[in-house]
Amino acid sequence: MGLKGGFGLDPYSVHIQGLSYAIHHFHYDFGDAFFKQYGAGILSRGTFHAAVALDKRETFIEATFQIKGHARLVCDRSLDEYDQPMNINRKIIFKFGEENKEISEDVLMINRNTDTLKLGQYLFEFIGLEVPMKKLHPRFRDEEQNEGIVYSSGEEKGTDPRWDVLKKLKN
Repeated sequence: MGLKGGFGLDPYSVHIQGLSYAIHHFHYDFGDAFFKQYGAGILSRGTFHAAVALDKRETFIEATFQIKGHARLVCDRSLDEYDQPMNINRKIIFKFGEENKEISEDVLMINRNTDTLKLGQYLFEFIGLEVPMKKLHPRFRDEEQNEGIVYSSGEEKGTDPRWDVLKKLKN
């Protein structure tokens, strides 16, 4: 079964109470409006397609996220915008229990009476986690790998005499 989006007002929500014990597929295409809705910060623009498979069982739901697309980022060096390609595969297990709590990074307990899974925040977080710490335009990437030491103080002519004393103690 391939569905476009979920049910209800939030297009990234899935009504799980009505799902049978089987694998259900949901597809989402989203862009800049999605990032405005879920919070713009490091990431505010991009174009993505997400395929989410929900495998509903009696005691848990296994959600597999496959997200492909590109985020529009600003280079830390030149301040030029560029497209960062992303291909993300993540999995979360929603276990049915008495309360809502995080068991581990990829296992969440949800109340048995939960009727809707809101997937939008997970999509946003998975994409956000893929944003590199150092955002570098593709034209600088080859330079970056070959640079080596960027800064040298020039004071590396000899060793500090204090270290020589410590080396003698070691011997």
